[in-house]
Amino acid sequence: MCTRSAVRPKRHYVFSRSLRESLDAGVEVVSTDPAAKVRELKTQEGKGIWLVGGGELAGALYPEIDELVLKVNPVTVGVGIPLFAGKAEGGPRAFTLTGHTVLSSGAAFLTCKRT
Repeated sequence: MCTRSAVRPKRHYVFSRSLRESLDAGVEVVSTDPAAKVRELKTQEGKGIWLVGGGELAGALYPEIDELVLKVNPVTVGVGIPLFAGKAEGGPRAFTLTGHTVLSSGAAFLTCKRT
């Protein structure tokens, strides 16, 4: 016999300036201020918020970021992309390394909490 736990499924949000509605019922499109939406989500019950996106979105959410998980690949691809592009307001923020994992490929994951 199998039992199902009472764990709620993850909610998915896409921050977009051009999309107005989602093609997937499990994904909510957010076209308003990303930082305001994240502040709203932080007041709700649940676990952490995981951001997967580019530097522009990370820059817009800069004041709300409590933890970074950075992936470093042992490959160069050119000039690169800023981690926090656009308007990373609030000046420098200090983070403390709290964990790391290095894969056999040489890729490293660094976990840092805001201090």
